Amino acid sequence: MGAKRILVGEFGRPHGVRGLLRLRSFTEAPEAIAAYGTLTDESGQRSFAVEVLPGGLARVRGVGDRDAAARLTGVKLYVLRDALPPTDEDEFYLSDLIGLSAVGEDGALLGRVMSVEDFGAGPFLTLRDTKGRDREIPFTRACVPVVDLAAGRCTVVVPEEIVVQPENASEKGEGEAA
Repeated sequence: MGAKRILVGEFGRPHGVRGLLRLRSFTEAPEAIAAYGTLTDESGQRSFAVEVLPGGLARVRGVGDRDAAARLTGVKLYVLRDALPPTDEDEFYLSDLIGLSAVGEDGALLGRVMSVEDFGAGPFLTLRDTKGRDREIPFTRACVPVVDLAAGRCTVVVPEEIVVQPENASEKGEGEAA
């Protein structure tokens, strides 16, 4: 199995005719994406040397015209986990949560962390239970009070607002006619 890759950004549409691209950086400081060295696509087969420019733009070595830039639109950019700066003792990267066992406050297994997403309102974890069902949990201290990377688990408190229906529950939503 290859080294773990971490998603750090994505190329957007071309800007101008000289091969510049819009760059969506997922790093804490957007310009830091270039500090990690060569970036790769998801497969690790293609690599990109990126220069971050003002205004959310990037210059990619070897890309000199709009057509070449257009072929990169939507390419997700990855870096090896080892290239990221080390974390402090009580810190971690969100990607480190993927694969952890999720347990309730009573220690009962709730599932496994399958992904961490953030669409702007704050990160949330996707947990998959033993029956293959997914549920999203906000990644807040109230909902995930304990993260123990060494033990490979996190404690999850499912908010009351998240309704978990039993397997045999009706497909009909509340308020629908029978």
